[in-house]
Amino acid sequence: MLLDELVTTSDTVAATRSRLAKVDALAALLVRLEPDEIAPAIGFLVGRPRQGRVGVGWRSVATVMGEPAETPTLTVGDLDALLDRLRATAGTGSAAERTRDLRDLTSRATEREQGFLAKVLLGEMRTGALEGVVTDAIARAAQRPGDVVRRAAMLSGDLGETARLALTGSEQELESVGLQVGRPVLPMLAATAATASAALATTGEASVEYKLDGARIQVHRSGDDVRVFTRNLADITHRLPEVVEVVRRMPVRDVILDGETLSLDEDGAPRPFQETMSRFGADAARETLLHPWFFDVLHVDGRDLLDEPLATRLAELERVAAGHRIPGEVTSDPEVAERVSRDALAAGQEGVVVKAIESPYAAGRRGSSWIKVKPVHTYDLVVLACEWGSGRRTGWLSNLHLGALDPTGEFGEPGDYVMVGKTFKGLTDELLRWQTEYFQEIEVRRTANTVWVAPTTVVEIAIDGVQRSTRYPGGIALRFARVKHYRDDKRPEDADTIQTLRGLLRG
Repeated sequence: MLLDELVTTSDTVAATRSRLAKVDALAALLVRLEPDEIAPAIGFLVGRPRQGRVGVGWRSVATVMGEPAETPTLTVGDLDALLDRLRATAGTGSAAERTRDLRDLTSRATEREQGFLAKVLLGEMRTGALEGVVTDAIARAAQRPGDVVRRAAMLSGDLGETARLALTGSEQELESVGLQVGRPVLPMLAATAATASAALATTGEASVEYKLDGARIQVHRSGDDVRVFTRNLADITHRLPEVVEVVRRMPVRDVILDGETLSLDEDGAPRPFQETMSRFGADAARETLLHPWFFDVLHVDGRDLLDEPLATRLAELERVAAGHRIPGEVTSDPEVAERVSRDALAAGQEGVVVKAIESPYAAGRRGSSWIKVKPVHTYDLVVLACEWGSGRRTGWLSNLHLGALDPTGEFGEPGDYVMVGKTFKGLTDELLRWQTEYFQEIEVRRTANTVWVAPTTVVEIAIDGVQRSTRYPGGIALRFARVKHYRDDKRPEDADTIQTLRGLLRG
């Protein structure tokens, strides 16, 4: 298929707010793709190419963009092959080779295709074609039940491969997609509540567990082979040998565990989150050890537990991971829930997560079965731009422009980010140096005082609340916002929504 057809569909999807119209346009495209084009096309449309990030920045793209071609000739396969080459090219002379490859492809692209290429390379696809819409389009194009397609995507963690299977395989093959030890699945997510007792009123009897100030991990073991994945499904086994050894000692052959890891000080209290993330992201050996704690188990020795109630999963977790369980209590008593919350805070943790005791594990979904409670309001937002500092911060990018996800398009295009405030508070000199360098690498444009960046960086922000405001399109502004830390382990589509923040006006 010509890339121009993909660009046309992308433009059509971006131009409408109608979910039905988006699904229709995408489904019409999908049925025309060749089998080997399906997975790459899905990756381009949702802004997540199957190759991942290939290390191309805005300056590189701007350098290679020349006169556009007049006639479309590029194919979906051409772009996919380029990303394969960019990912594989490294070492001496690689920069020049990557530049040649980029210039060759962009010189054969029309003006519309050049814009599309830039968005794919920089991770800026904002067509409103969020994964849920694309999933519905896959079901429509393949004439498969939507719930079967959604479950296959969640359990495989690969929407492109799910689309290929739905469109080219049998219904039985699609339905047979299940948990596979060694293949990560999308993690279950939690909603938010102001207090543990309020969360308990929603869930009923629940396991009230400490919410650790650490990094989410998913660990798979098959025999002696142990793999560790991030919440974004990246394999980081080589970074966490201490976690691998803990899981190898468990009395089980095959297991999939969900949990967190963090570093501790000499007294057993959690170290600052930045220290955990520094160790979490390090490829080289470090003195700091990361300790794993687990709160769920999805598979044990040939038995899938996703659809089992939490009570059953916790019993299995206690059997296989005793000593590495996250602390908590099962209760229906609000006073007990509040006590566990106070104990968690006293231990230096963030708060608690209240989980309905009869709930299944809903991979990749956020519902009311799991509810997190943190006394300090913290939200994951996306950096949209950064202003140059003044005074002692002259020469550094300082004041962050913060955006919340708008998944429904209530305040713009679905999948865009709505600005909700700015902050320069909480930034250390180390963070200022880092963001000054990094944000210029992902720059998309600038004015005299501001550098606008690709909306790909997630930062955790503490606030005292929100207030009504006519300054920002979402109608609210953050109160006393300050940076807690950057979240390299989270994707921009995992950011908190403008609807969640607006809900604080009623809190």
